[in-house]
Amino acid sequence: MDSLIEILKLVLPATLVLYGMYLAIKVMVSKSLLAKELDLKQKSLEITLPVRMQAFERITLFLERISTDNLLVRINKPGMTAAVLHNDILEEVRNEFNHNVAQQVYLSVDLWSMVVSAKEDLVTKVNATFQEIDPEASSLDYARKLLEQTMATDIDSIELALSSLKEELGKYYKI
Repeated sequence: MDSLIEILKLVLPATLVLYGMYLAIKVMVSKSLLAKELDLKQKSLEITLPVRMQAFERITLFLERISTDNLLVRINKPGMTAAVLHNDILEEVRNEFNHNVAQQVYLSVDLWSMVVSAKEDLVTKVNATFQEIDPEASSLDYARKLLEQTMATDIDSIELALSSLKEELGKYYKI
């Protein structure tokens, strides 16, 4: 029995010391992993922040470029017919969208849906207005009618998408 007590006197403190060392090492390793994870997140943010900011800028530019007044100023040429202007508008919107479609990776799903909806609303408005006018009419008549339709709309989906884009940008980047 004495030998058992002697063994316990040696083993018990050694076990407690080993357990204490285990806990200390576990805490040190956890802190080290957390520090590395935070460092990795920081480096990732340094790389992705400029790219995300560029995506927000490009989508803003896209929305501005497909606004009705900007499209008409850029595309309408003297002597064009309504049919030519209509086709050129649709082609320009399609090209602008295709040029910027990859930016959806950096936007929230809701915001990207709003951007697509703004584009689709514009295409619908352009097509509906074209149906109301003679294809051989002058491009000025078509442009005037399209601007009237745009101004008569209560909700401008392009402006709504721009506002949401600015809101999301502010949410992520505290600007």
